Amino acid sequence: MNMVLHELKSMRKSAIVWTCAMIALAALYLSIYPSVASDALDFKKLLGSYPESVQAMLGIDLDTVTSILGLYSMIFSFIALCGAIQAMNLGVSILTKESRERTADFLLVKPVSRAQVVNSKLLAALLILAAMDIVFYAATSLIANGVKIEDFSQKLFLMINLTLLFVQLMFLAIGMASSVFFTKLRSVLPLSLGVVFGLYLIGALLATGEDKEVLRFVSPFKYFEPSYILAHAGYETPYLIAGSVIVVVAMALSYAVYLKKDIHAVS
Repeated sequence: MNMVLHELKSMRKSAIVWTCAMIALAALYLSIYPSVASDALDFKKLLGSYPESVQAMLGIDLDTVTSILGLYSMIFSFIALCGAIQAMNLGVSILTKESRERTADFLLVKPVSRAQVVNSKLLAALLILAAMDIVFYAATSLIANGVKIEDFSQKLFLMINLTLLFVQLMFLAIGMASSVFFTKLRSVLPLSLGVVFGLYLIGALLATGEDKEVLRFVSPFKYFEPSYILAHAGYETPYLIAGSVIVVVAMALSYAVYLKKDIHAVS
């Protein structure tokens, strides 16, 4: 428990900054909703002038974009991008922090197993992500209800927001799996940004392909399409399964490699 509390304290400041940033981003876009609703036809005409490929990349659905859930769905990919970067940072850092800070020897001579160390760090990361998403949902729900023109489905709003946690879990696991293969990682940010932005851009480009339903498996950002959630009030089972497999396999790989690898401080 002491290790969990220590990790929570070390992650606290970063989590607060990222949570505030995501809330501010959501507030910025939601604040324009009254204007969008009052000029719905002009707004649709503007977005409709974009090429279909651009509309697909941005997740624009002209049928719903002037509703508060439709507008929120359109901008949610940017929020998910921020959440993914935060989760990837956590995933990479929790197993490399001691090596980067030259305290690995101090940690590993403690009377605890490596599995206990990983368990404590992972539990702390999961608690941080859960707390972030709860605060984010509460804040955005208040904002959305404050700017709404008409009632909207709270269930669908919650389901869209839950996908943020799903995406974060995948990138947390990917980050952990990536980190165990680096023995002297000096900074987590280049690796995190490279992986997250790379997969985000791949997902955006694949959204315009002819075989996009199959190619969507390449990018976790495309596993939970808000437009599908709005239309069916549910998630797409194949992608939900694929996301679960990524989390389980990546975390299992992290444990398997970390428990056996040589760990030393960065020289």
